[in-house]
Amino acid sequence: MPDCLRLKKSNCKNCYKCIRHCPVKAIRFSGSQAHIISDECILCGQCFVVCPQNAKEIVDETEKVKVLMQSGDPVIVSLAPSFIANFPGVGIGAMKKALKQLGFFDVEETALGATMVKSEYERMLREDKRDVLISSCCHSVNLLIQKHFPVALEFLADIDSPMMAHCKDIKRRIPNAKTVFIGPCVAKKDEAGQYEGIIDSVLTFEELSQWLDSAGVELEQEMDSEECSRARFFPTTGGILKTMELNAPGYAYLALDGAENCIAALKDIIDGKLHNCFIEMSICTGSCVGGPVMERHSPVRDYVAVSGYAGERDFEVRQPEPKSMRKRFAYLEMQNRMPTEAEINTALRQMGKFKPSQELNCGSCGYNTCREKAIAVCQGKAEISMCLPFLKDKAEGFSDAIVNNTPNGLIVLNEDLEVQQINNKARKIMNIRSASDVLGEPVVRILDPTVFLNVLNTKRDVRDEKVYLAEYKCYVEQSVVYDRDLHLLIGIMRDITDEQLEREKKEDISRQTVEVADKVVEKQMRIVQDIASLLGETAAETKIALTKLKESITDE
Repeated sequence: MPDCLRLKKSNCKNCYKCIRHCPVKAIRFSGSQAHIISDECILCGQCFVVCPQNAKEIVDETEKVKVLMQSGDPVIVSLAPSFIANFPGVGIGAMKKALKQLGFFDVEETALGATMVKSEYERMLREDKRDVLISSCCHSVNLLIQKHFPVALEFLADIDSPMMAHCKDIKRRIPNAKTVFIGPCVAKKDEAGQYEGIIDSVLTFEELSQWLDSAGVELEQEMDSEECSRARFFPTTGGILKTMELNAPGYAYLALDGAENCIAALKDIIDGKLHNCFIEMSICTGSCVGGPVMERHSPVRDYVAVSGYAGERDFEVRQPEPKSMRKRFAYLEMQNRMPTEAEINTALRQMGKFKPSQELNCGSCGYNTCREKAIAVCQGKAEISMCLPFLKDKAEGFSDAIVNNTPNGLIVLNEDLEVQQINNKARKIMNIRSASDVLGEPVVRILDPTVFLNVLNTKRDVRDEKVYLAEYKCYVEQSVVYDRDLHLLIGIMRDITDEQLEREKKEDISRQTVEVADKVVEKQMRIVQDIASLLGETAAETKIALTKLKESITDE
């Protein structure tokens, strides 16, 4: 399969939306990146349409077409009939004029090829007498059968698509012609690559619009009409049937669009529940006018545009020989094997699914059931971490373990100051028996709300504020933080009661020590004063006695 649909790796954001919308789950997810599995992909383009990051891109072949033009050979456009819905008010004449300004030799409607195809369908129903015949115009339907429902290959009409039939006819009529198909479908790029030498390049309507803009070519709002143009109905649901005679005896005629409906019908066909019918199948809802590269998609408006432009009779074409329209559809084998039941159960257990009741089948991973996801894990297409409930439980379990085992009390309030969460430590601090007793209740029931009100009104956090909770006879070091994104108030309380009591005890001991020291000093000072007084009296008496003795000796 050519690499016509690929991923811009840097843009993928792990949303799994592409997997969720992929009808065959042909996307592998690893290393936080989505990867298209080419041998399973049916190129429906849904991943391209739904990707919110525009991470999927269709390979642009504009430069390839410009190179074809430089070859000197006539380059003819086969223009899909859905153009009238993509470019409202612009008829085939105005389209020819604009495209010739880009350098194309001529422009023809793919509806010419559709006329040939519908006539071959009618012949097959009359002459081949198949039990069930499935239209082969939609390449994505063909790929769906070739890859995922090969048992139904015998029911697929083995004839060309309108694109191929028309381009073959162009090359028969115009020597050395190069053909370029322009339409709303990414799968046509792959179809052109599978059958070389028929379609030289494929452009989408989006690529054409960009080319017209860059070349400064404007599409003129000019309509035209042609009575012989009934095959212009082809790009709508039931459009093929509208062009057919529907007169093959014993046959019923069905028109199905959308991948889910097509898959359901194929299962019924394989199970033998459908017989004697011709089934028009289109992968896109609304058929081709609902294609992934339709620039201005509106189901009702698109149908009205196509039906209003289609005529009442068939185009006049030269019907090719049936043999020249034969197209071989081979089984395209896929690489992934079906895992064993033991492998599937092991994957389920790794996802935290130990019993059927734990298989929520929520689809958040992109797969319809947990079992499908487990199979994808075994096949290397998915990762365990893609399970949202598993990650949620894991994250909640981890956070709950932290919250409930932290030495700090935690309380979370909404902006109405109602308790949203409270951990074990906070309940212990406030003597709350169970969290359910306070969850959803106003915080005023258990705490003074003043600090929370101040933080909510000022949007300024409070950090490490010491508070005495008199009703609980404890001291806490309190912080209150406002989460602006979640609109929550988070209160963090560190119980410092023991520290505070120990500090007060030390302060009391210090105070008593100071008082004792003061008394000892005071007493010592009194003793010193008493001793000094006694020493003073004794010294005076001694001085007097010595003086008298001195005088006595002097007199002698």
